[in-house]
Amino acid sequence: MTARREASTPPRLPGYEYLRVLGLGGFADVFLYQQELPRREVAVKVLLAGSLDDEVRRRFQQEANLMAQLSHHPSIVTIYHAAIAADGRPFLVMEYCSRPGLAERYRTERISVAEALRIGIRLASAVETAHRAGILHRDIKPANVLTTDFGWPALTDFGIAATTGHGAGATVGMSIPWSPPELLGEHPTGDERSDVYSLAATIYSLLAGRTPFEIAGGQNTAQQLVARIERAPLPPTGREDVPPSLQELLERAMAKHPTRRFASAAAVARALQQVEADLRLPITPLDLMDAPGADPDAPAPSADEDREDATRLRSIVTVAPTAPVAPVPETPPGADEPTRLRGVTYVAPEPASARPGPVFIAPAEVEDAEPETAQRGRSRMVAGVVSGLVVLAAVVAIGAAAMREGGSADDDPTATSDFTQDAQPTTIVDPVPSPSGLQGTRQADGSVLFTWDNPEPQEGDLYVWGVLQATGEPVLALIDTPSVTVPADQATTPQVCIEVAIVRVDRRVSAEPAQGCTP
Repeated sequence: MTARREASTPPRLPGYEYLRVLGLGGFADVFLYQQELPRREVAVKVLLAGSLDDEVRRRFQQEANLMAQLSHHPSIVTIYHAAIAADGRPFLVMEYCSRPGLAERYRTERISVAEALRIGIRLASAVETAHRAGILHRDIKPANVLTTDFGWPALTDFGIAATTGHGAGATVGMSIPWSPPELLGEHPTGDERSDVYSLAATIYSLLAGRTPFEIAGGQNTAQQLVARIERAPLPPTGREDVPPSLQELLERAMAKHPTRRFASAAAVARALQQVEADLRLPITPLDLMDAPGADPDAPAPSADEDREDATRLRSIVTVAPTAPVAPVPETPPGADEPTRLRGVTYVAPEPASARPGPVFIAPAEVEDAEPETAQRGRSRMVAGVVSGLVVLAAVVAIGAAAMREGGSADDDPTATSDFTQDAQPTTIVDPVPSPSGLQGTRQADGSVLFTWDNPEPQEGDLYVWGVLQATGEPVLALIDTPSVTVPADQATTPQVCIEVAIVRVDRRVSAEPAQGCTP
């Protein structure tokens, strides 16, 4: 949004108290209001008085309906209410996202590769959800990604969205730097793969600190940008910490011809998850509702399947990356009852010929979990059991590695792509204990020092820890000492809580991570 003009007069809305201006746009202004009941701060988008022609009104109403249809997703801004003010201007009452959005961040911050991957996967899940509802966004860009109070990206501004059945014919207000070639021609056409392009272009901007075809210090007129988008290869991000696999992923997602791109946003998300796996990062879950007509008993897809239906879904679940996982029988061979780690049964062994890479542990089916894990999360508040499963999945993604029968602690880890469906499982028979005595003490500088004990220390023990959030999974890190300091800028709440698990040299982790908070 731009501030080249004065804001319009905020309307008087019964039940709402005006606070201040949030932003100005070409067709609408956004204001911060205090809602009286329930009492909360909300963002109110109000059409400008000079923009009240029939077409703008229709698009505004469409935006309200589409966002309301998708508001259940944790990475799409929630719509609370829509109506017409006493002065005749239509308005939308939306969730107020208080943190800086991506438009404010990508040119001023060096966003880490890990964070860009997390944001990309969560946005991909939002885009995939819209596509499954028959909706094309058509204007995915940093300015249309806000940040919630809990740090989640939230896609907004469906004002020029279209239904997938009608394609993307009339391109109203498209943002050139993030638009695919097919939407910039004289007769624009597009489908889900056009949104895939814009999604990847947004991720590119987070990494490069500029739009994809922008030349720093050069000429970047609209005409020049269009020419580069249509003909020039995607330039490198210019960052040494961006792995080649991520650059290749972006190049494929932003291919000039739509048929050469990923077929769906879900496929982009799985590819991003694989980059996380290759970098030994926690795997960000992909939140998707049940796919229409999906067969819950269908076999798991192979690693090279790149289809929209290649992920098996029930309710809102954590979707594993493209790489296959080892099969999970009811009871491992040689054991009366399966050994379970919060729904995880066992780790499959590593084949003799293995290449480096992480190992994923197959999550238990939803039907085997506690009843609340199968319930659909509303907005961003995830049920405690679901949160525990997601956290453990992330812990396993960092800490788990291949276990050979008779192998040593120095054996190289194994990539999941090396597993076969014929592999025999190795049961975990010696559970790793949880840390004990976990406690936190606030320091004079505002940071919090957490310490704990290892009840059964072994040579080479490490610890994986993360700050617990009100929603979403913590960002986990691996350390080698039984203490950690949460910086002051991450310890702003009165009570700070963390989760810690022990990681053995063979990469087994605590069955139940310890949790502790400041007094």
